[in-house]
Amino acid sequence: MGRHRNEDGDAFPRAPTQEEWEAMGPEERARVVESLPGEVTWDEMAMPEGDRHFQAKVRTLDVLRGYFRHQRRKVYLGAELPVYYPGERRFAPDLLAVLEVEQHERDKWVVSHEGRGLDWVMEVHVGGDRKKDAEYNVERYARVGIPEYFIYDRSRQRLEVYRLPEPGAKKYERVEAKEGRYSSEVLGLEFEVVGEKLQVWAGNALLLESEELVARLQEKLEAVQQRADEDARRLAVETRRREEETRRREEEARRREEEVRRREEAERRLAQLQAELERLQHRGK
Repeated sequence: MGRHRNEDGDAFPRAPTQEEWEAMGPEERARVVESLPGEVTWDEMAMPEGDRHFQAKVRTLDVLRGYFRHQRRKVYLGAELPVYYPGERRFAPDLLAVLEVEQHERDKWVVSHEGRGLDWVMEVHVGGDRKKDAEYNVERYARVGIPEYFIYDRSRQRLEVYRLPEPGAKKYERVEAKEGRYSSEVLGLEFEVVGEKLQVWAGNALLLESEELVARLQEKLEAVQQRADEDARRLAVETRRREEETRRREEEARRREEEVRRREEAERRLAQLQAELERLQHRGK
């Protein structure tokens, strides 16, 4: 991607000012949006910070997407998306959220084109100079009007949270934790660092990552399968017991039938003998 130098000598792309945007027609606006790069140059990006940076970003994005999908709310969530505020040098925060907008895929966020700016931003810091996240971005994000800014410092395992005190304010106020949790008024959630992990809460419910949800569902499935196997074993034992009881009853019935048959045979034989005896006695007279 080539560099786009403006009149001030800035080597990085900027969106038109709001005045310039309003002076454009629809076709010119479309051309401007199309021309703004959807990627960030190496000169603008921080040095790669490894798995701790990547995993913290991906896990948090996964949790937030799962939560808002379940809530059926229109919330756009992105990661490292180039963002263009009017007349401002572009930036690409680690995580961002915009409420009540369509959730289709985007290559960039052009505020004038979208009709609104970001509502929530999080930067993940692992190593190197903290000034970009903890000083420069605190000033810039407040200046452009982003209501909330979270910094997840993984090297120190802590959160820093900033919030605009009122609409139109241009300076953040620091948000303090309550019982270890930092509240996001924008997202309606609470964030907490536990050990080496950032946890997100919706009231008293801990929000889980997809892998954790799958693991719990697998545990439940295995428990259900185990109960089903135990029920099947009990049923098999009960079936065998009933079959044995049926066989026993059938054998008892056959034994009784045999006893009846033998008794009837003995009675018949006895009757024959008695008749023969009577016949002999009658002949002897």
